[in-house]
Amino acid sequence: MKRIATFIIFSLILLLWSSCRKELDFETRSGGLAFSKDTVYLDTVFTNIGSSTYNLKVYNRSDDDISIPSVRLARGENSEYRLNVDGVAGKEFQNVEILANDSMYVFVETTININNLPNINGEFLYTDEIEFGIGSNMQTVDLVTLVKDAHFIYPNRDNTTGVIETITLNVGGEQVESDIQGRYLLQEELTFTNEKPYVVYGFAAVPNGETLTINAGTRVHFHADSGLLVSEGASLHINGEFSNNEELLENEVFLEGDRLEPSFSEVPGQWGTIWLFEGSVNNTINYTTIKNASVGILSDGNPNEANDKLTITNSQIYNSSNYGILGRNTSILAENLVINNTGLTSFAGTLGGKYNFTHCTIANYWSNSFRQFPALLLNNFQENSDGTLFLADLTEANFNNCIIYGNDNPEFILDEISDNDVSFNFKFTNSLLRFEDPTNSFNTANYNFNDTLKYEGNVFNDDPAFLNAENNQMRIGESSAAINLGNTTFAAQVPEDISRENRTTSPDAGAYQHTTE
Repeated sequence: MKRIATFIIFSLILLLWSSCRKELDFETRSGGLAFSKDTVYLDTVFTNIGSSTYNLKVYNRSDDDISIPSVRLARGENSEYRLNVDGVAGKEFQNVEILANDSMYVFVETTININNLPNINGEFLYTDEIEFGIGSNMQTVDLVTLVKDAHFIYPNRDNTTGVIETITLNVGGEQVESDIQGRYLLQEELTFTNEKPYVVYGFAAVPNGETLTINAGTRVHFHADSGLLVSEGASLHINGEFSNNEELLENEVFLEGDRLEPSFSEVPGQWGTIWLFEGSVNNTINYTTIKNASVGILSDGNPNEANDKLTITNSQIYNSSNYGILGRNTSILAENLVINNTGLTSFAGTLGGKYNFTHCTIANYWSNSFRQFPALLLNNFQENSDGTLFLADLTEANFNNCIIYGNDNPEFILDEISDNDVSFNFKFTNSLLRFEDPTNSFNTANYNFNDTLKYEGNVFNDDPAFLNAENNQMRIGESSAAINLGNTTFAAQVPEDISRENRTTSPDAGAYQHTTE
């Protein structure tokens, strides 16, 4: 008993001593702090969209435990910023403790309504300060955010049930309720201008018989799992124009995600796709950059239209987590098109169709060490969930004066199921191709490179010498094997490269004439 009593008394003394020590040892102090940065720049945000969380590290480099009497936002409760100090959210904190030679994190976020702020050309620089301490020894850290105004397009939500509006599709003449969140664009929304950016939540759908026109210089940003859907009988016209400034690309149309932080600028899979639904017609895309989607363009059906379902020219598709372009029994005309860095295939023409690509660069330098699919895939079938196959004609697939390359091998696969009733027509002409088959795994007639009905004037496995393919800089240099490889007849059809350099006399393969820099 005596031992137990002694232990209890000792424990109580230790507990009381510890409590007193914590209370007495923290010295109330303003000043003397050090910070990981003197200004926290919260990257550009759209109005009413929350920012990422940014951090500031606060150091106590003295040998004393200190208590900061006040940590607060200078604008107080009216500030558009939010703080989190030691796991507690708020805008003002009292008696914040830091041990000797220790540190703590302050986390900062913001959601700003630009309607509450002065508007300067659709942008506003919003600032505040975090104040540490009080009186003459107060220290401050600046907070700075650029806020952009935008047009917002989003589906309606039922406030009672929480259900978000979905799109009804016309499938085979029947109205079918889908689970695609989004809505049809209103008449006054069918022209996108470059006045200010557009931010799309869910799928913005073009109604039957209508055309969505996107003017030169327009920026369209998509939230996660969002995109454009061009319905049956509708059209998409993206009318980008050549830009004199290759850094700003001021006249090019950009379609990308809605995360504006630099760390997200090249992240694949941030949004859904541009879906050209079966029955959509006369879709045209010119001088457009499509980046960071799951599938850059999904084009379904209509392989035998008099005019191609999609005509895409002078455009770039980068960083798609699945496909750059996925065509499913469709028709596409492409000129001066560049596709690169895709998780699966840069261009896949599946279930047959009709494809004509001239002076295009179809590459894949996906950074993952293991990639199962080539830069280019053509097939003539679709396997249904029950294992049955549906075959369709590949009426034509012509690749003229192109580069088809990447960091894997081979970079094109021709996956035909042979059937007397189904055609599989393709030809590669005057193109730079990557294809090696050391194990003789592709020993079929489709890979007979001496067959001039399928292959003519091509060069295999020589270096295209891209400027920096991993970073989507797809110009070719002076050592490129694509130089002078092009056929002048096809070059006459596309007389200028994507940068408006004349190529008629000595055409290089691909979308770019070579540079001497």
